[in-house]
Amino acid sequence: MAKMTKAQREWRPGMPKKPRSTRVMFASTVLTLEAFLVIFVALAVFGLNRDTLSPVLVLGIGAVVALACIFTCALLKKPLGYAIGWGLQLLLILSGFLLTSMFFIGAAFAATWWYAVTKGRALDLETARRAREQEAWDAAHPREDPGAPGAQP
Repeated sequence: MAKMTKAQREWRPGMPKKPRSTRVMFASTVLTLEAFLVIFVALAVFGLNRDTLSPVLVLGIGAVVALACIFTCALLKKPLGYAIGWGLQLLLILSGFLLTSMFFIGAAFAATWWYAVTKGRALDLETARRAREQEAWDAAHPREDPGAPGAQP
């Protein structure tokens, strides 16, 4: 059987589930897709420049950048993760000097990254606002225990 996480070990019935960040989820999705893109771009650059560029250099850099995209997903709970993400967007756009179509593809992914970060943050703020309003409503309208004496069925 798989090892339980700390959150799983500490869970008790009736504990509210901590909401996940939509911004982190959106940004992680974009970075994961970019990791695949980087691998395919490295293969394309390798195939087109086989005689002029070292295969180890091209494929090695592609692998490092793809891994950087994946590892940045783990840092997205902190502002540093988003700064690295913006750096990766710039790197993708600049890869257009190796493969011209990457100017357009990199710009499209940068726009997708911007949308994921801004819309995800807006959705997280909305979720927090709704949670506060729900807590206030729950405090103002306590539930009756159906098993309590005198409770209406």
